Amino acid sequence: MIIRPVEPADYGELGALTLDAYTSLDGHVHEPDYEVELADVRSRAEAPATLVLVAVDDDGRLIGGVTYAIDHTSPFAEGTPEDGASFRMLAVAPSSQGRGTGKALVHACIARANQDGKTALVLHTTPWMTTAHRLYEGLGFARDSERDWQATPQVLLLGYRLDLVP
Repeated sequence: MIIRPVEPADYGELGALTLDAYTSLDGHVHEPDYEVELADVRSRAEAPATLVLVAVDDDGRLIGGVTYAIDHTSPFAEGTPEDGASFRMLAVAPSSQGRGTGKALVHACIARANQDGKTALVLHTTPWMTTAHRLYEGLGFARDSERDWQATPQVLLLGYRLDLVP
């Protein structure tokens, strides 16, 4: 598997993959505006202080992606501390789930945050993304309830944080 920056030719495929990964989860709350955002890879890829990464398998198939907010100035930062970075919209194709794709994408974000000299890497997740919780906790992220955020009346976002050594 290769982790690399998204290319314009990937936008549609990654958008569809991300939308499918989120909307097929048990517990997903239908939010039309957010679902448009999930599918809109171009806006994320072209945003300042933002990097979209993709995972590609050995056959060249796109199997996952993640949006990395380089710092708090990214329009996708969602409460990123000034000395930190964050990631969002981690998604893995159903056929590649459980094979280390999500873990590789999170490792790429951790490596980039370390390279950027950040003191923390933060994220939000929903209560129903229990597989993601296990992944994050297994990589050393800790729940950070001070970062919890009631995004909508139906959606509570749970904060996680990984402290880094700059």
